[in-house]
Amino acid sequence: MLKKLMRPISVALVISFCLINFNVSYVQAKMIGTNSVIAEQSAENQRAQVKEFLAQEDTVQLLTQYGVDAIEAQKRIDNLSNQELAELASSIDQMPAGGDAIGSVVGAAVFIFVLLLFTDLLGWTHVYPFVNHSHL
Repeated sequence: MLKKLMRPISVALVISFCLINFNVSYVQAKMIGTNSVIAEQSAENQRAQVKEFLAQEDTVQLLTQYGVDAIEAQKRIDNLSNQELAELASSIDQMPAGGDAIGSVVGAAVFIFVLLLFTDLLGWTHVYPFVNHSHL
């Protein structure tokens, strides 16, 4: 009885050995540079900093005012490259804490005033009554 089972078992083993893939991939171990480890850790810290900024309540309110979903913004942070992430994190660091952009508004108002004054002096517009247009 054992001889009757040996033939089908041996045929099955031969077929299974022929179907097995014996390709072996080679793995090489290399040293990891300190700079690459620091860059990776820095990117993770910056990603966490930006996500923390986006998680703040006032930021979420501002995003929803502009029609941006806060969850979608968090997902997009994960897709940023390291360079884009570094630029965004550095711009967050440079923002004034609790600033409400009064300086930007005042600067824009001064710029518009000077621009309109210049065009008024050239005679292109007649915005300010104190500009003398009679010489033109």
